[in-house]
Amino acid sequence: MPTRGAVLKGSLAALLAGLLAACAPEHVKDDGGAPAAGGPAPSSSGTEGTPPMSSTTTPSSAASADAGKSRAAARAALRPAERARLDQDLIRAAKANDPARVRQLIAQGGDVNAKDSIQDSAFLYAGAEGFNDVLRLTLAAGAEVRSTNRYGGTALIPACEHGHVETIRILIAAGVPVNHVNNLGWTGMQEAILLNTGGPRQQEAVRLLLAAGADPGIKDPQGRTALDNARRTGFTEIAKIIETH
Repeated sequence: MPTRGAVLKGSLAALLAGLLAACAPEHVKDDGGAPAAGGPAPSSSGTEGTPPMSSTTTPSSAASADAGKSRAAARAALRPAERARLDQDLIRAAKANDPARVRQLIAQGGDVNAKDSIQDSAFLYAGAEGFNDVLRLTLAAGAEVRSTNRYGGTALIPACEHGHVETIRILIAAGVPVNHVNNLGWTGMQEAILLNTGGPRQQEAVRLLLAAGADPGIKDPQGRTALDNARRTGFTEIAKIIETH
């Protein structure tokens, strides 16, 4: 028969077990703490209720502004001679169609509007030659879209001459004037006709210019319009494009 002390000890143990069960969290089981049905799931981020960070971020104008400030600060830290060397390196990289190097030099403070001895800038040369990756980098870095080359022409005029269709789209979208007249007295439309073969790329150049509001009635130094020159050179497709505009 159990003694009085043993009974008392057993009663105290049962009371203590009951108190512990009452104080335990509702979602904790006796099987090691796994969540009970309906309890909160563990957070994968390590902080309960906070979703995991996204692996991608959305670019913003603030990021672009910060990049511009960083470039300005980098340039301000350079001595004048260092700036001049950096700018010429940038122009050479643009002429080599080296976007990675161009990006690097812009980040170091290179000026996309600085010109070399023949009045080419990184922006003007990239536009003239259809180096579109370089061109986009210079535009993002603040290229002056109205700047002109040694012939007094914008980047758009030689792009039209060469029939760089995608380049023309980029430059028009950037706001390069479509009716600018260079020192030879020619617009982009006139150069697309006078200095090439009148083929499909020049035809598309004329279409893009007309769609952007270019005036085919601007005359060259001989008093001829773009339509006059298209007819005179036998570029019948370009003449039709202008006539039906």
